[in-house]
Amino acid sequence: MMNKKLHIVILGTSFPFRGGLAAYNERLARQFQAEGHTVSIYTFSLQYPGFLFPGKSQYADWAAPADLDIHVKVNSVNPLNWMKVGREIKKLNPDLLIIKYWLPFMAPCFGTIARIAKRNHKTKVITIVDNIIPHEKRIGDNLLTNYFVKSVDAFVAMSKSVLNDIAFFDKNKAKIFCPHPLFDNFGEILEREVALEKAKLDKSFNYLLFFGFIRAYKGLDLILKAFADSRLRKYPVKLIIAGEFYEDAKPYQDLIEELQLKEHIILRTDFIPDNEVGQYFCSADMVVQPYKNATQSGVTQICYHFNKPMLVTNVGGLSEIVPHNVAGYVVEPQPQEIADSLVDFYENNKKAQFTQGVIGEKPKYQWDRMTATIYELFNLQK
Repeated sequence: MMNKKLHIVILGTSFPFRGGLAAYNERLARQFQAEGHTVSIYTFSLQYPGFLFPGKSQYADWAAPADLDIHVKVNSVNPLNWMKVGREIKKLNPDLLIIKYWLPFMAPCFGTIARIAKRNHKTKVITIVDNIIPHEKRIGDNLLTNYFVKSVDAFVAMSKSVLNDIAFFDKNKAKIFCPHPLFDNFGEILEREVALEKAKLDKSFNYLLFFGFIRAYKGLDLILKAFADSRLRKYPVKLIIAGEFYEDAKPYQDLIEELQLKEHIILRTDFIPDNEVGQYFCSADMVVQPYKNATQSGVTQICYHFNKPMLVTNVGGLSEIVPHNVAGYVVEPQPQEIADSLVDFYENNKKAQFTQGVIGEKPKYQWDRMTATIYELFNLQK
C-alpha cells in the first residue's frame, strides 16, 4: 500500500469506448480509488479514424460508469489537441500520469501529452506496456516508439518478453515485470447450467471456447484444423468462437466448410458485451488460445477469474501465466499438438484437476500487485 494519497491521471482508452483496453483502465482506476487515491481518466474523443478501425464499432452501447471521473478529450490524430490536453493535465498537477501503451500509432499523441504534462516538474509518467514491439509490424514503428519512450520515467511490463523488448529502446530507466491482473469485472461465476441457458447452448454438449477479436496472429485457423481431428468426434464437444472478426471472415468460413466442421462449431462473431462474457466462459470446459505470436493476453486473466483451464501456445509470455499440466496445456502452435492436448483433456478427464490448478495460481494476479508495482516505480523517481 502507498501511505501518501496520490492524485493520479490515467491516459488511454475508457468509456465511451469498449474492449479490453477500456476494461483494464477502468478496473485499474477503481483499484486506485479503493486504495484511497484520487483518479481521473483522460480518454479519447477520437481513438482511431474510422478507416483504420477493423471492427464494426468502437463504442460501448451501455451507460457510462457512475463511479469514475472520465474526461472525453483526446484526439489521437490532432497535434493541437495533444498540446491542449497536455497543458490541462500539467495544470492539474497530478503526482502520477499512467499511460497504457499498446501500439506505435498512439506514440505521437501520448508522447506529446506526457512531455507537456511533465513541465510542471512534479508529474511522473509511468507506462504499462502491453506490447513495445507490435504483433503486426509497420514501417516507422521503432521511430514512433522511441519518441514515446523518451517521455516516460518508468515502465511496467506485463510479460518477461516485453520486459526484454523494452531494453531495445531504453536500457537505463526503471522497469519491472508484473503480470496482467485478473479481469474480475465481467460478473460472478455462474453455474454451468445457468450459463448454458443464458448463452442459448444445448446442454447435451460440452464446449471449448475461443474468445476475443479475431486476427491472424490469434491462430483461429490452428484450432479449426486441430478440432477437425477425427478422435474428437467421439466426444459430445463443440467449439464456440465468440468474438468479432477484425479481418476478412471468409478464409475461416471456407476452412470450416473444407474441414466439415459446420455442425461442430458455434459462431458468435459479433462483439460480446461485458455482461455476456461470463456466460461463455462459464459454459466452457476449457478456453483455447492458439496464438502464433503474443506477449500476454487479457483472455487468460478472464479465465483465471472464472476458474477456467486453458490451452495456450508456447509464444511470448503465455507460458509464464499458464503452467503446463497445472492450469492447462502449453503446446507449440501446431494443429497436431493442439489436437493431442484436446484429446488428452477429455480422454483423461483433466477438467477437475486443471480447475484446481487455476484456483491455486489465481492469487498471483490480484490488482493490488499491479498497484504495488506502480508505487514502487513512483518511489524510485524521487
